Amino acid sequence: MIVFPNCKINLGLHILSKRDDGFHDLETVFCPINFTEALEVISNPASHSDTEFTATGLKVDGSPSDNLCIKAYQLLKKDIPQLAAVKIHLHKTIPTGAGLGGGSADAAFMLKLLNDKFKLNLSTPELLNYALQLGSDCPFFIINKPCFATGRGESLEEISLDLSPYKIVLINPNLHVNTGWAFSQISPAMPKRNLKEIVGQPIATWKEELKNDFEEAVSAAHPRIKLIKEYLYRQGAIYAAMSGSGSTVFGIFDKATPVAHSGNDFFQKIIN
Repeated sequence: MIVFPNCKINLGLHILSKRDDGFHDLETVFCPINFTEALEVISNPASHSDTEFTATGLKVDGSPSDNLCIKAYQLLKKDIPQLAAVKIHLHKTIPTGAGLGGGSADAAFMLKLLNDKFKLNLSTPELLNYALQLGSDCPFFIINKPCFATGRGESLEEISLDLSPYKIVLINPNLHVNTGWAFSQISPAMPKRNLKEIVGQPIATWKEELKNDFEEAVSAAHPRIKLIKEYLYRQGAIYAAMSGSGSTVFGIFDKATPVAHSGNDFFQKIIN
């Protein structure tokens, strides 16, 4: 069985407070984007190990045993010992440490794939619970529809948001931003308006009101991010911002607006 995990962008991101458990309360709007990688799982009954993992495409740092696809399998295996041994192949196309949630998507899609392939009959709430154990934004990819997210990012409310009339340009400056460092740069505060209200307004108003709390500090450390955002606005973007804790910057354009390639130093993807 093969599935195609997609990435996401954050439409605004506010860090509200530091929690006693070490996490932060936040609010953001997650929006799925049709930029995918490929994840294939086949049964492997003759294997002496539960999982065999291979990967192609963009380099995945770290040991294969640390890959979230394997962690997702192991999480289910702990509660479902009869889960069959598998071969896993991941073709990686979404940059890592980029604010696009590629690894989280892989984990969530792995849970859904195993549930479907082996007819585990796990409910959506059960899948959401497993996903949260793998990462704060993993539950979003179980739902995979535009959501207003609060808490750690796991409290999800589906919202009406349709970006299909627009073209979205993703530009990543080949920088990996450490999420822990990014949080350390933020002084949490309550916003004047919540993001659900702001995103409900016409996109033309977002430039003045829709903010990502990480953007200022991350851009100060990595000036290329600010330059990319300015480039997207010069190209005619209706709205541009950094996604998540970075380093990808996205621009939302009218479909008729041509967008030039930003240069060989950057990773760029245009989604129509």
